[in-house]
Amino acid sequence: MDETVRVVVADDEDDIRLLVALAVRKAGCSVVAAVADGTQALAAARAELPDLVVLDVSMPGATGLEVCAALRAGPATGGCRVLLLSAGASPDDVAAGLAAGADAYLPKPFTVAGLVDQVRALTAGVRA
Repeated sequence: MDETVRVVVADDEDDIRLLVALAVRKAGCSVVAAVADGTQALAAARAELPDLVVLDVSMPGATGLEVCAALRAGPATGGCRVLLLSAGASPDDVAAGLAAGADAYLPKPFTVAGLVDQVRALTAGVRA
């Protein structure tokens, strides 16, 4: 994977945010911002114009679903890929995430290997 693939990570839990950033780096991508709430995530995505945004669904400021919808509505961010992470794993939760515009939905708890695979799949060919 090319190091120029840029990723924003957003999760309000410090340990999870660090774990996600580790997985993103293991996938060969660069973490351009790691933030703790939805408002910061949206601001970081608009400033950095990443290839992928990894969002926790349940965050203060704005939920991952709200951030995802706002990214999709923006001309500069509409094309970035979005991966939602959530403790909610019901079919309705997944459907809500995909309806908000997410490219993929990964329930918590997840494995680092599973997250690495998901990041690689979503960023394959991005900067090739």
